[in-house]
Amino acid sequence: MTDDIAVINTAFGQVAASNTGAIGTSARRQGILRERIKPVSASTKGVPRWLRRASGPVLVVLVWHLASVTGLLPKEVLAGPATVVSSAANLIATGELQQAMWVSLMRALVGLAIGGSVGVTLALCAGLFRLGEDLIDATMQMLRTVPNVALIPLLIIWFGIGEAPKIALIALGTAFPLYLNVYAGIRNVDSTLIEAGRTLGLSRAALIWHVILPGALPNALVGLRYSLGIAWLALVFGEQINATAGIGYLMANAREFFQTDVIVVCLVVYALLGLAVDFTVRTLEKVLLSWRPAFNGT
Repeated sequence: MTDDIAVINTAFGQVAASNTGAIGTSARRQGILRERIKPVSASTKGVPRWLRRASGPVLVVLVWHLASVTGLLPKEVLAGPATVVSSAANLIATGELQQAMWVSLMRALVGLAIGGSVGVTLALCAGLFRLGEDLIDATMQMLRTVPNVALIPLLIIWFGIGEAPKIALIALGTAFPLYLNVYAGIRNVDSTLIEAGRTLGLSRAALIWHVILPGALPNALVGLRYSLGIAWLALVFGEQINATAGIGYLMANAREFFQTDVIVVCLVVYALLGLAVDFTVRTLEKVLLSWRPAFNGT
């Protein structure tokens, strides 16, 4: 009896050891598999992405500096980076640059708020309702082909030469990209999702809120990025309308005195402000679209 028990214990030990080894081998295999399917983009090896992204602008500035130092690029044509940095420091010391940036930023944001609100509202009406599409879409498609710059004389006649025509020009430029993208986003929502929502008994309001609007959100954010870019372009033209403050005002004064260094400072400020708002939209995309997997490049 004791021998039988010993044999049974030995057998159980062998089975347990075998199972433990099998489990360990399986775990190691799973670990190998997990390691194999690990995305390459998640690896920390290699040059950091922020450094690679900064290499392009740094190279441009380096070439610009070398061309200025060697005389290939005369300062009468374009001031060198050192002169531009010195001019920027002087403008910051006097407070002119900060004031101009604040004025221009407020113009762009107010114009974007007005134009974006109008564009999104019209897109919702045209995208969600057939009657709205019949009444709105043809008119919007016709007006979006009219160059905004061509409307400057009319805007001056209608609103005078104060802040109103500048903001109106920005609002006109930003309304159409948001309208087109939000409208397209609504109409491109998968019809299968719509039918599934109806099958589940969602009301019309719940269907719009839980299915259609989230489906159109990616397009809306793309439209917002386009609108922000156009807002800066419209701001450049708008600030040429009898401006007494802002980055465009600094550029106009520098043009009169052939100060290419100040002009470059203003252009860099425009670029940095545009980069800042684009980064803001990218952050919104990561937060609001965290539910949607997306391709991040190879």
